[in-house]
Amino acid sequence: MTFLYVKAFHIIAVVTWFAAIFYLPRLFVYHASAEDQVSRERFKIMERKLYRGIMTPSMVVVVALGSWLISFNPQYYLIESHWLHAKLTLVTLLIVYHFYCGHLLKVFRDDNNQRSHVFYRWLNEVPVFLLIAIVILAIVKPF
Repeated sequence: MTFLYVKAFHIIAVVTWFAAIFYLPRLFVYHASAEDQVSRERFKIMERKLYRGIMTPSMVVVVALGSWLISFNPQYYLIESHWLHAKLTLVTLLIVYHFYCGHLLKVFRDDNNQRSHVFYRWLNEVPVFLLIAIVILAIVKPF
């Protein structure tokens, strides 16, 4: 029964993290387009709260609970499930993306943004492909 509860909380954390991963770069698009200082300051507050209050804690929970789930049957998950290795690679790329968003947060905080909203629109699309691949691997388990 514990396994099912852990899995349920893991899924909730994954959904929360994914939502934040989609939303923070969208805030960067609007922030890069903002023309007045009041708007830029509001975006800084929203971005910081999203990154520190939702995005990072949910990522930590995803990694912790995902590791715990693997520990229930490490023989199966780490040796026999090759699909999981691909999924973990994609999750690692999302973690790198997560920390890159943290770097961009500092760029905006220091008013050093040199990129246009177009760059952030493209950046906003990057996790879509990773997330689709992760979901396919988790459901289909192709190899």
